[in-house]
Amino acid sequence: MENKKDVEGRLQMEIYQTWQDMGQKYNRLVVGLGNFDGVHLGHQKLIGELVAVAKRFCGVSAVFTFHPHPVMVLNPEQAPSLLMTQDVKEKMISKLGVDILFRVPFTQEFARLEPEEFIDQVLCRGLNVRAVLVGYNYTFGYQGRGTTDLLKEYSYRCDYELQVIPPVIVDQQVVSSTLIRDLLKDGEVAEAAKYLGFSPFFEGVVIEGDRRGSVLGFPTANLESTGNVLLPAKGVYMIRVSIDGDMFLGVANIGSRPTFYGYNARPNVEVHLLDFSGDLYGKVVSVHFTRRLRGEKKFASPEELALQIKQDIQIVRESIRSTSFETVN
Repeated sequence: MENKKDVEGRLQMEIYQTWQDMGQKYNRLVVGLGNFDGVHLGHQKLIGELVAVAKRFCGVSAVFTFHPHPVMVLNPEQAPSLLMTQDVKEKMISKLGVDILFRVPFTQEFARLEPEEFIDQVLCRGLNVRAVLVGYNYTFGYQGRGTTDLLKEYSYRCDYELQVIPPVIVDQQVVSSTLIRDLLKDGEVAEAAKYLGFSPFFEGVVIEGDRRGSVLGFPTANLESTGNVLLPAKGVYMIRVSIDGDMFLGVANIGSRPTFYGYNARPNVEVHLLDFSGDLYGKVVSVHFTRRLRGEKKFASPEELALQIKQDIQIVRESIRSTSFETVN
């Protein structure tokens, strides 16, 4: 297999939108099945084992996932907001050392595939898998009727090894995307980081705003988020922002800016970077939320808001001095 390398010299992950005949193209495929939204500690555990098993078999590690999320096709009204965009998810999976990603389009036709058909047509005939890794609660096939027990039963018929990854427990809580979503909805970004293994973040494009921050004495970058990505609850946060490979500290506001527009205005994200100057318009930046400072509030005047922003910035600077802020992932 010939892989290209990224700017840091790492092998780049190959991406395919089909599984058909891939077992002929790649020998000894070791495949991890799942959605992997958030690439949290549970996902990282599975992918780590996946890469290790592939090395043991002198094989090829592969993640098999769907895009879009199956719920968005089957029941879009009930589809959860994503923890990260597809592009960010793929970058993170690649960094974990996976050789191949099968990003398979999820359709109504695929949804009607019986679990036994999925195993036979996809895993056995299409991929000719040497090993399969899944999470403890993984389900698949029509109406999610396929279980790990069925995968185990077919492992003897199709001659593949099955490894079921047990739940990852942190602070007596099972790590899950649902748990992390609930924490973000409450603004608990520091708590969510314990289960993600990194600070919650999103990538956005810097767009032109109304320049009220500059008028107040605190210039801000307004961000346009991409995709159906869940942002933390409205409020003010201590953040780190990655810009062209450099990291800057700052303060972010998520909300409708009620002092000027009331609470019913369209929510936006704006960040003020500490000790930074430069033109950011049009740039894609990554905003990492490390701590919630306060909730959203309507102030009596712009002057009162400016005073509060100054206090927020002071809290961030004091936090940096009192803790090893740079060690936070």
